[in-house]
Amino acid sequence: MKVVLLAGGLGTRLSEQTTTKPKPMVEVGGMPILWHIMNHYSYYGHNDFIICLGYKGHVIKEFFSNYFLNNSDVTFDLENNNTSFHSTNSRPWKVTLVNTGDLTMTGGRLKKVKKFLKQDEPFFMTYGDGVSDIDLNSLLKYHLDHGKLATLSAVLPKERFGVLDINFSDNTVNSFKEKASKKESFINGGFFVLNPKVLDYIDGDEMPFESDPLENLARDKELKSFIHKGFWQCMDNLSDMRFLENLWNDKKAPWKKWD
Repeated sequence: MKVVLLAGGLGTRLSEQTTTKPKPMVEVGGMPILWHIMNHYSYYGHNDFIICLGYKGHVIKEFFSNYFLNNSDVTFDLENNNTSFHSTNSRPWKVTLVNTGDLTMTGGRLKKVKKFLKQDEPFFMTYGDGVSDIDLNSLLKYHLDHGKLATLSAVLPKERFGVLDINFSDNTVNSFKEKASKKESFINGGFFVLNPKVLDYIDGDEMPFESDPLENLARDKELKSFIHKGFWQCMDNLSDMRFLENLWNDKKAPWKKWD
């Protein structure tokens, strides 16, 4: 099953790190947070990734271009111009990197990878700057069982972003309002399962996925919420990065399920 990762934003609130690289390449425990997210998906058996590039996308291309080499024991025979690879700690990933434009909004980026998706199969979609211990296969099963076009993860973080009005009798999302402030409100946790027909709700490069598309899906009763009360943390600023780094260094990272 395809996994779309949005990795093209400017990351202006983490400018201490993002002057030379995109935010998904900011490191936690010596590896980009994008790598952590991909390992989470891989743990649940999802290894086919489509990464939407934008700001400094070449940095992400270079990372994957050199990934096998940098994670293998290798012998360079310079006299005979031969290279021998030995044991490797590489991953079973297929990674498609798509240039979606420096200034394209999240909805526009998603629409630009349509040709890489299977038109009769749902796909995962996640932002490239947040980690969680969410059970991705339970999320997928919930999406397949309810039969609507879209499922988002609903979380209760310290910070408030897109507030959800949820009918808890069947978890239908009645409305979606981005970046509203409301105590004890569930918010968009950024782990989605989407039917390809969701792309019909997106018009043009300048449309954020979090505005009209999600609002209209909620209006049409095609948006369901998967309630996640476990760990979730975005890396929005330097304080968030240090928090995640400390969890990793203390071997208390809840999102690390892989070996």
